[in-house]
Amino acid sequence: MDWLAIGLTLKLAFFTTLILLVGGLPIGYWLATTRSRFRLLIEALVTLPLVLPPTVLGFYLLTASGSQSWAGQLFESLTGSKIAFTFAGILAGSVIVNLPFAVRPFTAAFANLDRQLLEASWCLGESKWNTLRRIGLPLCWPGILAGIVLTFAHTVGEFGVVLMIGGNLPGVTRTLSISIYDDVQALDYAAAGRTSLLLLSSAIVAILIAHSLSPRGAMRQGGPR
Repeated sequence: MDWLAIGLTLKLAFFTTLILLVGGLPIGYWLATTRSRFRLLIEALVTLPLVLPPTVLGFYLLTASGSQSWAGQLFESLTGSKIAFTFAGILAGSVIVNLPFAVRPFTAAFANLDRQLLEASWCLGESKWNTLRRIGLPLCWPGILAGIVLTFAHTVGEFGVVLMIGGNLPGVTRTLSISIYDDVQALDYAAAGRTSLLLLSSAIVAILIAHSLSPRGAMRQGGPR
């Protein structure tokens, strides 16, 4: 078992999930509540990584982060290093790829809020922020947690974008999925099988958790209340 790859994968999944939790909640709330004419456009952009091939997305991200691009030059001027083939590079790619896995559950959770509860809180003098913090977020927690679980699990199994942006540098960009690819190329099917079983098990657990947290899953388990 490649423990360096395991540690790097968990690190990547943790920071990807954290960034999308902080940045995805406002986006999800906005999509669930806005009547802006730009809503459809933003929703399409959020959903795009679901249908775009990872290699295509990775190619454009690699091009955008190159030393000739403004983003790559800005990052290099601030940090003194290039973004491609670094942990920062695969983290940026992972955040973009996993955006829909976080934002879509967040949006659904906010959309299912009982607006009458929110309006009652406003009528009692609570601000919109306090209402969201004290009433909205606790009620949305199952959907938020489902988004967290799906994002973390999908990041653990990410391959295409990570390989395109980060390459295969042990301890720097080599994740579990890339480790499996290397083992297969080396005809070490036993090692590839062990790592694949680990990823398969984590994916099954994540699906079960996310399903149990969804409203439909809760109804199947406990019935309508």
